[in-house]
Amino acid sequence: MRKKTQRLDGWPGAVVSRRFFERPATTVAPLLLNKILACADGRAGRIVEVEAYAGSVDPAAHTYRGKTPRNAVMFGPAGHMYVYFTYGMHWCANCVCRPAGEGVLIRALEPLLGLDKMRGQRPWGTMDRELCRGPARLTQAMGINGEQNGIDLVGALDGYAIVDDGVAPPKHLAGTPRVGIRVGVDFPWRWRVPNNRYVSGPVATS
Repeated sequence: MRKKTQRLDGWPGAVVSRRFFERPATTVAPLLLNKILACADGRAGRIVEVEAYAGSVDPAAHTYRGKTPRNAVMFGPAGHMYVYFTYGMHWCANCVCRPAGEGVLIRALEPLLGLDKMRGQRPWGTMDRELCRGPARLTQAMGINGEQNGIDLVGALDGYAIVDDGVAPPKHLAGTPRVGIRVGVDFPWRWRVPNNRYVSGPVATS
């Protein structure tokens, strides 16, 4: 049984409601931009890059062929975190959406709080820009691994939450193709905050 960590008082914003996540991943993903992924130990980063994965209509989604023991969290309540291991070495974190089987991969954060703790989780000498620039780097910096698979981001009692500090998502933002996949490559379901230096790959300008 996973040990629960009581959240600290004073998240850096209001915890996002479950209703926010009870929508298709392609709707939720761009709205997650500029929200904050926060940890109860004081680490926090602004979400600057995301990708949507749309279940049974998306061959790149882990849930494309239905429910399995590995992806079962994606078929549970919206607002939970789905964490999976990839390439035999990296963890990636997703927010569960609706319909069942849909979710949003958090691809990059702009570090805000607890940078010393983030640096302690990353290789020595890592530049601040590289702390959370990419899905595997951000989980390492934020202390996310398989133990967080299935935690409730809305209940915010398992040490992590998505919070809103009032910074609005970018308006009129066009999606672009997702990266690191071999199928579903034409779906424009990747969104990044324009001109943000913490996105993965080249800085997005639109």
